[in-house]
Amino acid sequence: MDYIQVEGFSNLVRNPQNNSIINTNMSEYNEYVKRKESKNKENQKIQNLEEDLASMKGDIDEIKNLLRSLVNGSRQDNT
Repeated sequence: MDYIQVEGFSNLVRNPQNNSIINTNMSEYNEYVKRKESKNKENQKIQNLEEDLASMKGDIDEIKNLLRSLVNGSRQDNT
């Protein structure tokens, strides 16, 4: 297939069949893939932290409810 050189860009060509632009510089592509993987890992780490925080909030609420039950139970025993 013959690609058309994009004017002003030595590493970009256009596919005439679907009009898409293709970067022929593999090192730039590999850097892009690494950045994308790094961003995905960062997003996964943030998601894990958010899930951990939500779990901890639930645990704290449960502890508060248990403490309230203990306090209310001891008040009823003292009256």
